[in-house]
Amino acid sequence: MRWLSDETVRHLKAVAEWPDLGETKYRPLEELGRGGMATVYLAEDTVLGRRVALKVVATAASRPEIVERMRTEARVIARLEHPGIVPVHDAGMLPDGRVYYAMKRVDGKRLDELAGTMALPERLRAFQRICEAVAFAHAHGVVHRDLKPENVMIGAFGEVLVMDWGVAKVLADPDGGSAAASAPGASGTADGQIIGTLAYMAPEQAEGSAERTGDAADVYALGAILYFLLTGRAPFDDAAAGRRAHGEARLAPTPPRRIDPAIPRPLESIVLRAMAADPAGRYASAAEAAAEVARFLDGERVVSHREGLIERAGRFFTRYQAPILIVLAYLVARTALLLFARR
Repeated sequence: MRWLSDETVRHLKAVAEWPDLGETKYRPLEELGRGGMATVYLAEDTVLGRRVALKVVATAASRPEIVERMRTEARVIARLEHPGIVPVHDAGMLPDGRVYYAMKRVDGKRLDELAGTMALPERLRAFQRICEAVAFAHAHGVVHRDLKPENVMIGAFGEVLVMDWGVAKVLADPDGGSAAASAPGASGTADGQIIGTLAYMAPEQAEGSAERTGDAADVYALGAILYFLLTGRAPFDDAAAGRRAHGEARLAPTPPRRIDPAIPRPLESIVLRAMAADPAGRYASAAEAAAEVARFLDGERVVSHREGLIERAGRFFTRYQAPILIVLAYLVARTALLLFARR
């Protein structure tokens, strides 16, 4: 009996997983990524002549709850028409019963891969764009629940896109109805079930409280993303994330300036407020967190930061450096002329 090599087995498995798109308008080109629930393929829309990303439920994951989650994910993204959220073009079912949906193909890199090459102002502007997309989702009754740098794409032309809404929670439909009526799969998480990524999630989410996991949980995760953008690491390593999953959900992260003292104090204050253990202590919205970063970039006072006299003077000089230098140059020149005239 001849044994098959591991490489051959992997190839046969990939061939078996390859979607049969014969009854659709899509032609598969290559695999882009694979997860436990689904695989994403690059495909050609033969009707419109464009390339799309096609997300297809994995054969081994075609259980009713997974199928419903995929359908819900497509519906959630479809209702969030925003430049910072990848649009869904189409959805359907393959002849073998697997659900799929087609979305815009994004050319770019993940934020966690690109952040190290970006200057601080560029990172902060990207953070503002993330906040804008999340604020839009919140305004439409959707909580992401898994915000992290790996789920943010920076496009080839600088576009910032929040991805992977597979575990989103729907709080209300667009007309103000209940979540249960619009997307049961997205809002049906039971208490005690931890959904998301422990290194970035809010304490109430890490405790498995589905009822208390709302907009404020996303605000916490936004603070955790800003933490990563400032320090280059997640707020919690694997060991700390494990502790959070076993009774220490309210474990506080190491303050950013202990990792890098060069981080501006106002930015640390923004991070620590966004990541407050008590949801009531966080920013009231994603838009409010973005506004704080905008104040920092504009040289204005960050509301959540208590600045001293030296900090205030330094901020004032930085913001008005050009006119201050012009006035000083004028005074020096004027003094020199007066001294010369007295000789």
